[in-house]
Amino acid sequence: MLAYTQAERVNKSSSLASNAILNERDLDLIDRFCLTSTLTTYDPYDVWKTPMGLKVKELFNSSRVLGAAPALGFTLADQLINNRSRIGYKKQEYPIARGLAAQTLLHLYIKTGNTKYLGAAESNLEWLRLNVCKGYSGACWGLGFKWPAGKGVIYDANTPHVTHTPYALEAFHLYTQITKSTKYVETIKSCFLFYENDLQVMYEDDDSMAVSYGPFRDRIVTNAVAYAMYSYALFRSYFPEKKTYLDQKIQKLFSFIKTKQLDDGSWLYSPDDEHSFIDCFHSCFVMKNLWKTNQILQLNGAKDLVTKGYDYLNQNFLDKNTGLYKRFTKSNKLSLVKFDLYDNAEVLSLANVLGDVKRVEGLRASIRKYFVAGKSVYSVIDFIGVKRNRNMLRWAVMPYLHALSSFK
Repeated sequence: MLAYTQAERVNKSSSLASNAILNERDLDLIDRFCLTSTLTTYDPYDVWKTPMGLKVKELFNSSRVLGAAPALGFTLADQLINNRSRIGYKKQEYPIARGLAAQTLLHLYIKTGNTKYLGAAESNLEWLRLNVCKGYSGACWGLGFKWPAGKGVIYDANTPHVTHTPYALEAFHLYTQITKSTKYVETIKSCFLFYENDLQVMYEDDDSMAVSYGPFRDRIVTNAVAYAMYSYALFRSYFPEKKTYLDQKIQKLFSFIKTKQLDDGSWLYSPDDEHSFIDCFHSCFVMKNLWKTNQILQLNGAKDLVTKGYDYLNQNFLDKNTGLYKRFTKSNKLSLVKFDLYDNAEVLSLANVLGDVKRVEGLRASIRKYFVAGKSVYSVIDFIGVKRNRNMLRWAVMPYLHALSSFK
């Protein structure tokens, strides 16, 4: 039995803000990918997870002069030769896919009351509960594979990230809200210990602060600060005795994001890196976390930041010929990708949260036209217009299905 009344279902979930309709085609797509016992999948990063791919990636990060040619060769081989066959690659599970699948299924349970969605969501939550990163203060999750993220910054397969942990956290929180069950409250509280004890403070003054991406002093990333801010907002209802402390931390994280927004409304991925980039889906992460946090704790100026950022998004990323959003407005490396589903799925999700119904409907049609073919969903349209990266759940089938599930 649902714990929400019909009216509460809309009011309690900010993701149901627009009047966009979840149709049968969307529902079929969600059922196909989410109502399965395993979410093992190939991934765009498969080539960089191979022993030679890792070496090339590390070389590129340490010296672009020496690494550019081999990196391009590996990219071309992956995209143009091995994209369908995936020879030498292995499917695996990803915590973010489980977290998004759980949220997607819970959204459908809210809408339909069908317990098959609740049961499937619980299966994903149990997987997450049992597959935390080991050796940290509390429950946390990461990529699940070794990732040379930049010069001198290498995360191993067990490294948790502040950008991945919130997907599981939000799924546990949503389940708790919907069912009124305390089953996962201890997991949520455990997650708080990771934020408090393992993340590092990278910058702090009287008014603002930024935390690390992983559990060591690595780098400042704008969307990572935004994810930390939203996570602390979720913790407020589980630690009523800490609300003053949490509110102060949220305000300081918000202040950092506010000061790092550029005059045109954009954010650099890494604000202290002069060679950083500005891309679409990371920009959406910042705005969604701002918006969702502001629904929990009012942040002075948050709506203005989102409005300015959203205007920048639509004025600079939108390709009017296709109705799709492009990857970068400022890039720091060569890309063979013309359009990426991840970018468009996150714009779709953001537009829905903001109640931009016209844009939701237009973008939903464009995504289906260009990225969906029969029973397959592709994550990339390459520079010659060919669909690539078929049915890759982490990047970006699950973000797309999650956006669809958020429609009324």
